[in-house]
Amino acid sequence: MAQHSFASRAYRDDAVVLRTHKLGEADRIITLLTKHHGQVRAVAKGVRRTSSRFGARLEPFMVADLQLVSGKTLDIVTQAVAKGAYGGNIAADYGRYTVAAAMTETAEKLTDVDGEAGTAQYNLLVGALASLSRDEHAAGLILDSYLLRALATGGWAPSFTDCARCGMPGPHSAFSAPLGGMVCSGCRPPGSPAPAAETVVLLAALLTGDWTTADGSLPLHRKEAAGLVAAYLQWHLERVLKSLKHVERS
Repeated sequence: MAQHSFASRAYRDDAVVLRTHKLGEADRIITLLTKHHGQVRAVAKGVRRTSSRFGARLEPFMVADLQLVSGKTLDIVTQAVAKGAYGGNIAADYGRYTVAAAMTETAEKLTDVDGEAGTAQYNLLVGALASLSRDEHAAGLILDSYLLRALATGGWAPSFTDCARCGMPGPHSAFSAPLGGMVCSGCRPPGSPAPAAETVVLLAALLTGDWTTADGSLPLHRKEAAGLVAAYLQWHLERVLKSLKHVERS
């Protein structure tokens, strides 16, 4: 009867490891973003032992096909098959590591609602980690593109063309995180920043995945865009993203 109950609680899903922390002498608690079950916290027993068969597959930024068993408070990982070994390449470079940490922290904040299916967020994060691991674009651009798209997927899509408040066709010269992006002169709150036109073009490219435009941008516009993305992110998350302050910006 106990074996039957254990089997009935087993399930399988693809997952990306968001973070881990120690439990006892040999175990770890792992926070996962799964493809079909949203965010899951699970125990991986014995993974800190050198003899562990799947400990390396359950490190941060790794993607794996997991078998889990549902528990009262924490699920249990019983099997792990590697699907995306991105952790090694990312961890080998400090700049990429801090960017990946900011992305996984954002994903954790955006999917922490119980029972929320995170398929779109999962796909977005895995794609960003894969691109980061392969060094396809500047790490800061990958981060800012991921943050904007993750927020849009979560229901906070910014506008970088029409006025975010009244819809007046742009381009416009002022940015307001609380109002949702670029705003016209009539809707502009006092003290709103006025980014360079090239910065606004870059932001729109990062949101839509126009990498030709993004890759051709200048460092000063990337830095300005990063500041606006950070402000937009933290306004809508209503909390400070701890890992973002460690990201190096050139």
